[in-house]
Amino acid sequence: MATWPARAVFALSLLWLPGSCLGQSLLTGNSLGGVRILNSDMAILEAGETRKDLPCTVTPVRPAIGFDLRFHGGYDITVPLRELSGGESILTILFRVIPESRKDDPVYFIHRIRVPEIAEDAKGDAYLSGTFDVGEGKYRIDWLMRDRTERVCAHSWDIEAALPARERQMQLAIAPGEVQPTQREVFEDEPPVARIQEQPPLNVKVLLNFAPQDNRSAALQPLDTAALVSILRSIAREPRIGKFTVVAFNLQEQKVIHRQEDADKIDFPKLGQALSNLKLGTVDLQRLANKRGESEFLANLIRQELSEDKSPRDAVIFAGPKAMLESNLQLDMLKDLSDVQVPVFYMNYNSNPQAVPWRDSIGNAVKFFKGYEYTITRPRDLWFAISEMVSRIVNFKHGRSAASPQSQ
Repeated sequence: MATWPARAVFALSLLWLPGSCLGQSLLTGNSLGGVRILNSDMAILEAGETRKDLPCTVTPVRPAIGFDLRFHGGYDITVPLRELSGGESILTILFRVIPESRKDDPVYFIHRIRVPEIAEDAKGDAYLSGTFDVGEGKYRIDWLMRDRTERVCAHSWDIEAALPARERQMQLAIAPGEVQPTQREVFEDEPPVARIQEQPPLNVKVLLNFAPQDNRSAALQPLDTAALVSILRSIAREPRIGKFTVVAFNLQEQKVIHRQEDADKIDFPKLGQALSNLKLGTVDLQRLANKRGESEFLANLIRQELSEDKSPRDAVIFAGPKAMLESNLQLDMLKDLSDVQVPVFYMNYNSNPQAVPWRDSIGNAVKFFKGYEYTITRPRDLWFAISEMVSRIVNFKHGRSAASPQSQ
């Protein structure tokens, strides 16, 4: 990813070409698809010495765990614009990540960035960054950047990815000592999961409110989208769950965006495609006039999804940000559902619980059903919530199965 400061290159933004950031690619061994590591580049990486033939400042980014349960490391770079002045050109970034546990097995990355034409008297800096994912462990990074005149900026540093003692039981989505590219596509397909062969497997319905945390926002923020998708992926990766029904909706628009019924796996690409058609911030005068529109939509959705199930469910799971509606949800509309025979859960994503500490409309509905609500603020909250939730579902199912013969 490359970002050029508006204050310095406002006039250059018109020359910035589509696809100018060519992306960061993983290299296998010394080559991939005809791209080879130059001997001179390899010598610089092997030396591990700081070089500033091309003046730049490299700031390592310490690995941090994300909602996807992967450690994300990386780097930030600043380069004076005057050092890049001239016609259009390419900056090449090459680096390797070496696990301490497998020093003979480095992982190489290459990143090419197209630079627009820059005036000789340009002021300010260019800002660039890169990321990669690692599992727990210690790593060495050898990094270089080369311009069109073969000037080099080089830097090396060490990192450690470690969970705090109280989070050691978390199972990460990347193995210790592993190095992988950061996943750029939020809705890419999920790899197969080795399911526990229970007969029948757990069957859950997930109702996911895809909405921004700030209900005044006209767009879903990337961080919010990633967090909500990570909640859904954590459910999808649970080996004891074998059947999924997903209902994605948006309270602001008062509509269901996507539905997938009784599937063996969740179709993330199709969900992403459906979300791409969501247009927030559009004023609908009819909806605007109905102050109770959102609460009525939510009540009707809950009634429909909890009362019209054709398949036996083991749990109903709500997920989403705080749903602070203009009009309170009328729980009287849910009275005929008070004897719901499955446990109900709510994964409430709230990045700042101090700012909005009170229960929202979905939380009130879940409380009405004597369900369980979890506040998801940090990655560890998600892992512990999923673990406890699935344990409750299994215990409830076993208890119901044990009670059935006695009731006959």
